[in-house]
Amino acid sequence: MKKLNTKKVAIAGVFCAIAVVGSLFSFPVFGSKCSPVQHMVNILCAVLLGPGYSVGAAFAASLIRNLLGLGSLMAFPGSMFGALVCGLVYRKTQNILGALIGEVFGTAILGGLCAYPVAIFLMGQSAAGIAFYAYIIPFLISTAAGSILSAVLLYSLKKPNILQAMQESLER
Repeated sequence: MKKLNTKKVAIAGVFCAIAVVGSLFSFPVFGSKCSPVQHMVNILCAVLLGPGYSVGAAFAASLIRNLLGLGSLMAFPGSMFGALVCGLVYRKTQNILGALIGEVFGTAILGGLCAYPVAIFLMGQSAAGIAFYAYIIPFLISTAAGSILSAVLLYSLKKPNILQAMQESLER
């Protein structure tokens, strides 16, 4: 079993807090609360910490948001799938654009499709009332906005090699 890196756990906690506070800046789209800051955090976590920490931070942020009444159960599939795919793509390719696309695909397509059974079985929605693909568009809007925010930040850090220095300091 791998040893947890204390620095990574602490930074994941900070990212989780940013996602929770950032959920105050959400907007409704078709019955889903879109929180672009969560998707920005997913990408930053994936690039700096890896897929495991990214999924963990997404889960913790979703749980805290729900406990505080700042989110819905849609926060779980809406954040965790994107965090996982983004982290796995970045680990494999070391490509920021690939990570951004992974976040969008994981959240919009996989998370959007998995939100349907969550809505039916856990939220009591009528199967006739929503289409199987109903959550894809709101999740796409939210993740696209978060991806743009993180792209600006990551590409700004990449040029002067700050991003690489941050990644190396976390591996020690």
